Amino acid sequence: MSLEQARRAYAEELRIVAHVTDGRVVDAFAAVPRERFVGPGPWRVLNLYEYSYWTTADDDPRALYHNVLVALDESRGLNTGEPSLWAHHFDRVGVRDGDRVLQIGTGSGYFTAILAELVGATGQVLGYEIDGPLAEAAAKNLAPWPQALVRKSDGAPEIEGSWDVIIAFAGASRPPAAWLDALAPGGRAVIPLTTEVRWGFLLRVDKTAHGLAARVAGSLGIFHAQGLRDPAEAAAIGQVVNDHAGRTALKSLRRDRHDKDDTCWLHGDGWCLSKRELH
Repeated sequence: MSLEQARRAYAEELRIVAHVTDGRVVDAFAAVPRERFVGPGPWRVLNLYEYSYWTTADDDPRALYHNVLVALDESRGLNTGEPSLWAHHFDRVGVRDGDRVLQIGTGSGYFTAILAELVGATGQVLGYEIDGPLAEAAAKNLAPWPQALVRKSDGAPEIEGSWDVIIAFAGASRPPAAWLDALAPGGRAVIPLTTEVRWGFLLRVDKTAHGLAARVAGSLGIFHAQGLRDPAEAAAIGQVVNDHAGRTALKSLRRDRHDKDDTCWLHGDGWCLSKRELH
């Protein structure tokens, strides 16, 4: 099997594993050379069943075209994201040609490149990365995609302009107000809300004419977002993270100040994940 065939087989497997319905997402995963973003091989791969790393037999890049996490910095447990997870969410959030996408946490740029493929030459992807060496590496790795830009961020970045899609690759303890303010009309956001042990859920937010629709879009474990953490908020997430009935009942993200009532699923300071329908 050639390298191009391996990329296509990998992407087609993600179509099934992640139930990807948009062929453009499959094509984007088939087009981006993963080896460009993970350094020279052999590579260290995370075995999720034993939560330990193993080493590929050699530096043949075809070993990278599987639904596995590849180490960027094993000492910190820092890996590329799971391909099936992000293939699923890129599909569901509906990244369209010409969209403006804000990515929080670019890592080495692999998923930034896939987003750049999805928005095309008329779109834009802006990625923020707090790790200086990673941000520098991502900027170099993304040279073939002029529609993608990476900026070094010191904690919670200032957001300029409005964005059609905002996707965070790091866990906050609340939906950051700056991200919500930056959503364009019809904009969509995918925000990991996590406990102190990095476990939590993905919050999907849609900006509608009537307010912010919200729902839980799955569970995950992910690195913390620096500058966007509060211990009390993280503890509150821990209290509801396994409340599957409440997750199913979630309808909206309220930003008006109000007393907590029976419609509040996760009530914060100036925000609330609510079971109340938008009107």
